[in-house]
Amino acid sequence: MKKLYYAALVYMVLGLAGGLYYRDLTKMKNFTGETQLSVVHTHFLVLGMVFFLIMILFERVFTLSESRAFTWFFWVYNVGLVMTATIMTVHGTMTVLGKETGAAIAGIAGMGHILLTVALVLFFVCLRGRLFPKDPAVRRGVEKNSVAA
Repeated sequence: MKKLYYAALVYMVLGLAGGLYYRDLTKMKNFTGETQLSVVHTHFLVLGMVFFLIMILFERVFTLSESRAFTWFFWVYNVGLVMTATIMTVHGTMTVLGKETGAAIAGIAGMGHILLTVALVLFFVCLRGRLFPKDPAVRRGVEKNSVAA
């Protein structure tokens, strides 16, 4: 549960820093157009902080971390989110600075989104395994936790 808390905390800091960077860079360059920088903070805050705060609740009720797929989910999701938001920051910065972006930027962003998709599938594998366990002892524990919560 600690790593979920710290992940949420880190993404909160990154989200706030992303918003500050967007505001200051566009202000400094007198940029008024569209840029991906405008949604970097949203991605970090919602897909990072809010998602992991909700995960803490799921962990408390369903102990998702006991699933074999949980560690894979956690690391694939984090790599995918950081990769996606980093490329959005690079692309947005280049837009503000008036520089062209190449196909590599789009390709890396696509890989980040693919990793996020894989991680979300792994999340649902974890959740399904804890909601509908094959082991009756685990099933009783999940039912007892959900009644107590």
